[in-house]
Amino acid sequence: MAAAEETAFGRTHVEEKKKIPRRYWATTAEQKDGEGKNGALQKEDSTKKIREAWWKKKLEKKKKKKAKKSVLEKKDPFPGQAPIPVERVKKFVRGDVDKVTSGVQGKLKKILKRSQAVSTLAQEQAARHDLLLPEDAGFLEGDEDEDTCTIAQDDIADAVDITSGAKYFNLNLSQFGPYRLDYSRAGRHLLLGGRRGHVSCIEWQSKALISEINVMEAVNDVKWLHNEAMFAVAQKKWLYVYDSKGVELHCIRKFNDVLRMEFLPYHFLLATASSSGFLQYLDVSVGKEVTAIGTKMGRLGVMTQNPHNAVIHLGHPNGTVSLWSPNQKEALVKMLCHRGAVRSLTVDKTGMYMVTSGLDRKLKVYDLRAFKPLQSYFLPAGAACLSLSQRGLLCASMGDVVQVYRDVWGTSVKKPYMAHRVRGAVAGLAFCPFEDVLGVGHAEGFTSMIVPGAGEANFDGMALNPYASLRQRQEWEVKTLLEKVQPDLIGLDPSMLGTVDRATWQQKHQERVQALGFDPLAHEKFKPRRRKKGRSSSGAVEKRKRKVAHEDQRDVIRHTVAANLSKEQERKKRSKAKLKAGVERCALKRFQK
Repeated sequence: MAAAEETAFGRTHVEEKKKIPRRYWATTAEQKDGEGKNGALQKEDSTKKIREAWWKKKLEKKKKKKAKKSVLEKKDPFPGQAPIPVERVKKFVRGDVDKVTSGVQGKLKKILKRSQAVSTLAQEQAARHDLLLPEDAGFLEGDEDEDTCTIAQDDIADAVDITSGAKYFNLNLSQFGPYRLDYSRAGRHLLLGGRRGHVSCIEWQSKALISEINVMEAVNDVKWLHNEAMFAVAQKKWLYVYDSKGVELHCIRKFNDVLRMEFLPYHFLLATASSSGFLQYLDVSVGKEVTAIGTKMGRLGVMTQNPHNAVIHLGHPNGTVSLWSPNQKEALVKMLCHRGAVRSLTVDKTGMYMVTSGLDRKLKVYDLRAFKPLQSYFLPAGAACLSLSQRGLLCASMGDVVQVYRDVWGTSVKKPYMAHRVRGAVAGLAFCPFEDVLGVGHAEGFTSMIVPGAGEANFDGMALNPYASLRQRQEWEVKTLLEKVQPDLIGLDPSMLGTVDRATWQQKHQERVQALGFDPLAHEKFKPRRRKKGRSSSGAVEKRKRKVAHEDQRDVIRHTVAANLSKEQERKKRSKAKLKAGVERCALKRFQK
């Protein structure tokens, strides 16, 4: 029995599959138990085979059903993605495609081709997603024989929804006016500066007052800086910088008697125009003055910027408009626009059109690509303030009347698109970004008007996001600081940065030819043959170029050495011939003439 117990306990699952061999000491009952277990294993194998056969039949039925469906289904007559119109793709093209030349090495060629493929894919995706944009800009349309300029703001506010109607409101601030204003780049915050010292910061959509101070002296202009946390105030004497809570951060005494300000967001530069005729630039990221330019053209009370190339436009009392860059002490362009003093000017976001108004009561539209006038309008009272929206609407103020015009540079406009009368003389105008809202600062306070079709309906969340969180605003600030553009790159044509200045290159080449005495580029440069297995790396190519670099000079040196050797040999032959001829040699012979 002991041996039987040992065999029972020592048996494994592998041994159970085998038949138990007969032993001479095993009993018949134990043999029967083993035979019974083998029978159970055989039953399990048979059930597995039945299941496998059942699954095979089921899979075959599914395949037959799929084959029937594929036969019955119709083929797609328009396979693949829908084609994109070429005109829509042109809207998102950024610059010309660089051609890959034959002399470019393999790795660089792959990198260039890959970057071009990525840029074309991005353009196609942007063109496809342009159809899916949720919003569209709509304009105000009247009934038959009805002018839209006769529709009052109260009627518009009653007709639209509650949130849009709440954007029309008035702030009665008659004690400290007239008011200058500025909207933040995202369009969420409003900055108001009263002539008599009142400065307030408002989140205008929710009507929440963020800060309110009185600087106790005259305020000429106010301007937001790179974000909603800081703003600059041009006071009577000096330029001050405050935070959003109204706490004074800096008093910059180098910038005195400032009348107008413009902030360049991609360069972090605050441009100021003073009553003494100086145009100064302040680098906000470092807190230092970049340059100070004496225009020598009198008081600078009219100023704006070109958003396309960051050039500053100044209006002067003699009727001229001058264009300035911080890297030049002289004006880039001077244009005679009016017979009287320039009262106001503005530039659209594409940088192609400029609108000016003067004391001669004329409103002129100029094409900045050719510096020629396109349209000229006569206004009975003359425009004191001008502003252009993101969609190209022009707003002009005449006393206490505000008029909005459509398509000023396309065709001659005969009547305004909208009109509104405020309570006092207008001192400042500004369209709110990404909103159909026009802010008007006047002697009795501030008025927010609804102007349908003024703002851009679809914004780029990666560039400017009105609904950005605190974390997103912080990340955006760090990114823009890292990508800050230097003031030396500001010029009339920003596309010139990626091109070669041929004139200066030819001049330098001529100077080099005169210094060397020969043209080093007369012969074609040596181009090493392309080798495989890593033997055409940059280091190996440079070594091969160095070996062939001075071949021309080596030939010249060889010719000069051979000529010198031939002369030496001729001299020696002459001396030998004289000796053979019997010429007497003595110590005093050398002194003979």
